[in-house]
Amino acid sequence: QVQLVESGGGLVQPGGSLRLSCAASGIDFSMYTMDWYRQAPGKQREFVASISRISFTNYADSVKGRFTISRDNAKKMVYLQMNSLKPEDTAVYYCSIFNGLKRSWGQGTQVTVSS
Repeated sequence: QVQLVESGGGLVQPGGSLRLSCAASGIDFSMYTMDWYRQAPGKQREFVASISRISFTNYADSVKGRFTISRDNAKKMVYLQMNSLKPEDTAVYYCSIFNGLKRSWGQGTQVTVSS
């Protein structure tokens, strides 16, 4: 059974930085693309970034140049470094993996960007 556990969220001022982490278990981590999504209050969940098993990355236009996704296959971890944060980045951030049959989600971590 796939388990994903996010951490690293919190309250940060505009222009600040946060690093989110996601620990995966129950899956051959190195074989799969890992994704970050986010969901703001009253909005649909949206794609943020992905990293393939060979570390090819893809980003939503809204975060390009500010966010960086990375992975450590040995530790079964995926990270999201978020810089130059804006109030519109406020959301619950979710780690996710699709194994070809089913998409699994973590419980999410809250990121609040406010002065």
